[in-house]
Amino acid sequence: MLRRLYDWTMSLAGRKSAEVWLAVIAFVESSVFLVPADVLFLPMSLAKPERAWRYALTATIASVLGGIAGWALGYYAFEAIAKPILEFYGKLDAFNQMSAGVTYEWIVLLLVTSGLAHLPPIKVVTILSGVAHIDLGLFIISAIIARGARFFLLAFLLRRYGESIRHFIEKRLGQITMVGAGVLIALYGIFHFALAN
Repeated sequence: MLRRLYDWTMSLAGRKSAEVWLAVIAFVESSVFLVPADVLFLPMSLAKPERAWRYALTATIASVLGGIAGWALGYYAFEAIAKPILEFYGKLDAFNQMSAGVTYEWIVLLLVTSGLAHLPPIKVVTILSGVAHIDLGLFIISAIIARGARFFLLAFLLRRYGESIRHFIEKRLGQITMVGAGVLIALYGIFHFALAN
């Protein structure tokens, strides 16, 4: 199923309506969809590098709006809508583990790491933010910074290096950002533990 979703998302890049689809995928990725918007963003930016910054802005705005929708699902409709979505994707256990003892600082850190590196998946964090009643203003600012940083970094790399950087982005950039996100989480844990003692 995931492979079919990925292939379908990739097929959208060649359509005239690709930018609309980029906005749709970026929106639903942040609340309910499994395939990241990068899958569509990369081929679109390579095909029309002069529009890479515009595509980054479109993806950022749509992703933040989708994050607000995820927050609202967690805040207003967790049992009715959000919980079944998490169960469908097999993310409910991860969600329950994260929600135990959640703090504002922890949520902001997860927003940054999920926004930059999909660690954990962004939809899990947006829903969790709503369930934990994280301030919507703080949530929006964190989402703009994290998602904007990811899409504009990708736009910069694609504009600067073109097709030659695509393999690196697809195979290595995700790993590098995941390691960076893991380091941030570990540092937060160490710092939090040190303050507690």
